[in-house]
Amino acid sequence: MLLDGRDHAAVRRAAQALAAGELVGLPTETVYGLGARADDDAAVARIFDAKGRPADHPLIVHVASPADAAAFASQWPPVAQRLTEALWPGPLTVIVPRRPELAAAAAGGQTTVGLRCPRHPVAQALLKEAQTLGVKGVAAPSANRFGRISPTLARHVVEELGEDLLVLDGGPCEGGIESTIVDCSRGRPVLLRPGVLTRARLEAIAGEPVFDRDDAAPKASGTLEAHYAPRAKLRLMPAEMLRQALQVLDAPGESGKGSSLKLAVYCRTVPRSAARGVTYRAMPAEAVPAAHQLFSTLRELDDQGAHLIWVETPPDTPEWDGVRDRLQRAAAA
Repeated sequence: MLLDGRDHAAVRRAAQALAAGELVGLPTETVYGLGARADDDAAVARIFDAKGRPADHPLIVHVASPADAAAFASQWPPVAQRLTEALWPGPLTVIVPRRPELAAAAAGGQTTVGLRCPRHPVAQALLKEAQTLGVKGVAAPSANRFGRISPTLARHVVEELGEDLLVLDGGPCEGGIESTIVDCSRGRPVLLRPGVLTRARLEAIAGEPVFDRDDAAPKASGTLEAHYAPRAKLRLMPAEMLRQALQVLDAPGESGKGSSLKLAVYCRTVPRSAARGVTYRAMPAEAVPAAHQLFSTLRELDDQGAHLIWVETPPDTPEWDGVRDRLQRAAAA
């Protein structure tokens, strides 16, 4: 059930549903989330059931303000303070030690918890309204079936999870890929999932190096090898390899030969006229707009019946880390 997120009565209704232990679809500036009150393990269990998500794969808890994070954190490391002071509200999740009495289900049973303060006005309105009803925070992974493409429009949530779910429509998500996750629980910051925030920016704010993920890192959302996958088989290809493959397809007598598979191509540099019978979508030349449209483009190609999606590998530069990470995981599915 879609409700207008700009309508206070709709936000109040959604907040009441959360307080009662029900699930709600909500917009954030990254992607749409599937929310339940984080202080109710039974409610959080409904998220895992609805998504088909393993119960030991932790969720991110969303709070209305930095001060509200204290309800879930047993400690607040100085580096977490520096990062959130500069970047909250926004697309940053910090992992910190968890209060043992709260959010065990949302944390996947771990002693740490991922916390985020979203910037989207509808998310903010919902979190604040729910807070008046006793909801300390909202656990909310992306509102899609586990391992599939994250939703960036309210209708994507309905398509994924059905019309019975109450969904607040907040328009298209600005960011388009999930939040950056930084583990701050072990004495030094560790980047667990890239997003639109670059490592250089994180390090400038943290005042220290941000390290790569290691074997001792806590589990975190969206870090499985295979994730974010369309129904079509996705393959990442360097520009020259993609160009050569399309030339082979376009050779006389080769187009469609021996196969009824529908091919789509998402690329920055290959001419759209490179091969006949292929659906093309242009990838933006800059990382931020590419992130914004990534998941919606993959969904569109799925909806058009593509069996194969060939994607030009993004540049190996820091600003593209988030987009490249999502595509690599989608290709591994």
